[in-house]
Amino acid sequence: MTGRATSTMGAERPGRRRRALRWVGLVIVIATAATGLVAYIAIERLGPLEFDRLKARSVTVLDRDDRLLRAYTTPDGRWRLPVEGERVDARYQRMLLAYEDKRFFRHFGIDLLAIARAGLQVLQNQRIVSGASTLTMQVARLLEGKHERTFAGKFRQIVRAVQLERHFTKREILDTYFTLAPFGGNIEGVRAASLAYFGKEPYRLSLAEAALLVALPQSPELRRPDRYAKRALVARGRVLDRMVRDGVVTQVEARRAQQAPMPNARRLFPMLAAHLADARVSARPEVSSHRLTIDRDLQSSLETLARQHVRTVGSRVSAAAMVVDHTTGEVLAQLGSPGYLDEARFGSVDMARAIRSPGSALKPLIYGLAFESGLAHPETLIEDRPVRFDDYAPKNFDNTWRGTVSIRQALQLSLNIPAVKVLHAVGPTRLVARLREIGLEPKLPDATAPSLAVALGGLGLSLTDLAQLYAGLARGGRPIDLVLDREQVKAAGSHKNPRKLLSPTAAWYVGDVLLGTPPPQNARGGRIAFKTGTSYGYRDAWAVGFDGRHTVAVWIGRPDGTPTPALTGQSVAAPFLFDAFHRVAQRREPLGRAPESVLQSTAANLPPPLKRFQTERGTVATGTFVDQPLRIAFPPNKSDLEVVGADQEGARPLLIKATGGKLPLTWLVNGAPLETAPHRREAYWTPNEEGFVRLSVIDAGGQSDHVSLRLTR
Repeated sequence: MTGRATSTMGAERPGRRRRALRWVGLVIVIATAATGLVAYIAIERLGPLEFDRLKARSVTVLDRDDRLLRAYTTPDGRWRLPVEGERVDARYQRMLLAYEDKRFFRHFGIDLLAIARAGLQVLQNQRIVSGASTLTMQVARLLEGKHERTFAGKFRQIVRAVQLERHFTKREILDTYFTLAPFGGNIEGVRAASLAYFGKEPYRLSLAEAALLVALPQSPELRRPDRYAKRALVARGRVLDRMVRDGVVTQVEARRAQQAPMPNARRLFPMLAAHLADARVSARPEVSSHRLTIDRDLQSSLETLARQHVRTVGSRVSAAAMVVDHTTGEVLAQLGSPGYLDEARFGSVDMARAIRSPGSALKPLIYGLAFESGLAHPETLIEDRPVRFDDYAPKNFDNTWRGTVSIRQALQLSLNIPAVKVLHAVGPTRLVARLREIGLEPKLPDATAPSLAVALGGLGLSLTDLAQLYAGLARGGRPIDLVLDREQVKAAGSHKNPRKLLSPTAAWYVGDVLLGTPPPQNARGGRIAFKTGTSYGYRDAWAVGFDGRHTVAVWIGRPDGTPTPALTGQSVAAPFLFDAFHRVAQRREPLGRAPESVLQSTAANLPPPLKRFQTERGTVATGTFVDQPLRIAFPPNKSDLEVVGADQEGARPLLIKATGGKLPLTWLVNGAPLETAPHRREAYWTPNEEGFVRLSVIDAGGQSDHVSLRLTR
């Protein structure tokens, strides 16, 4: 009996087990069907996903190789930079998936194994030990901007995750995480985090950096390294320990990463070509990513160079510069000030586009028009002597005269009187018309008609205008529009510009003459064709030059127009120009070949009409005239002058300058005479204190002049 009962019971157990399994299976099927039905209903009731947060990304300005120049926060003040997985460090991605979602590429938005594990851990420990949230669920939460820890909130994430998996690829979901993941404060996305904490793009991260970026999104506010460095260190170590256990990194690598310093402050986001970026974004606010022709490395180098140069000139002096590839019209670098945030130098003012007096920078075009018209040749002789045009009597910068010189010498030495003589023959209206013909808009005083004063800077142009003008000279007289947007480069290069700056022959003459301009001290000449300019009152210093491929333009001065002692194009702007060219390219591209029509001859062998500049053509009166009254030309009356090093030994002397009168001159400061060279019209004075002073000058005939100044440092 007992044996048969035992046998019967043993036979019944498999049957019961099978029936139990059938019931369990049926329950699972029903539960799955019910879950599917509920999920379907939930999806229908929840509606489609919203992607407003993903669309509201930081506007970025990129260089010619898609490198970041500048970024802007979103309307709600977030740094949320777009990024794609291919530009994110591969090891960081492996660590992220290993730490957050090992089966990311195998599940459909929810990880059933992780859910089962989490449920068992809750039953065993009576508390939550680990979560079951997938990266897709996290992306769903980030898109909605809600972090609900309730059952309903988790179910909502599950539904949204399924939606995401139905409509997007795994790579697109991962890219969304890279863009929206929180990293503390207003930092969102791995790219913004890498720039803020490490100062670099995320495509190449160290192991320590990658581990920190994996750890931060779990608790971004409590692990911010700029506020809670110790907590961040612990969290980073926890990630590294897990990576060792999972075989992602070795123990040696993890130990070395643990010793890496923890960033304890946020870095500034890149702000290269800041003025240019502002202008682009303001002009096209609907564009989220502006791709420019700027070369970031060159831009950064020039901005550093500008800061170094202005430190030696004065604490309130600014600078602007441009580099153009004149073969294509591409702007490779453009800076409007040495420092966008430098208030002392008015750094927020874009001096690359400010209208200023160009000084002598237009003289090459004046002579070029004379060459084009057959009025002159570089070897034509011209008189550098006192001259008057009605009530206008130009003077050379140094108040001296050199007698008979060649036009080549006159341009290379930037003599004023020959330039005005040639402009009188060419016509100032023709000069301004030629500028307008190539697309420039020179500003004339009070909208008056062009006068002979334009030869010496009596009109207004910007640095960008001069860069475009000299780019046309470098191209053999064929102007080209400057291009900043990359998509416009091909169109600009293929466009046949019907406008003309100069004839090829005249442009070649100008370039050949400028190639011989005396270089600044300690610089090698004969490699670039360049011209300097200094506006009236030492307010603006210019230098513009070109070789066979690049045109570089430089401006230095004070944005408020205050005179700066000894600020000249030759002494201040030209060294900046030569240093800039050295950063553009180590090897200079030679200028173009001479056209067949070029007449290469000495002055003696020129045709008779070209041997000497024929002043009769322009009815120019020549000869000496009555002495001009004594006047202090610099510094101007009631001006503020910055004295560099006034409170220390070795202070920089101020240039003081007079016109007219009879030599010798005597200079006085507050009635006390200065030790100067009496037979020169300029002198140097070294102030030793700040405040108001009265500067006076007396000539041999008893004439005098006075100005009041305020000296600052």
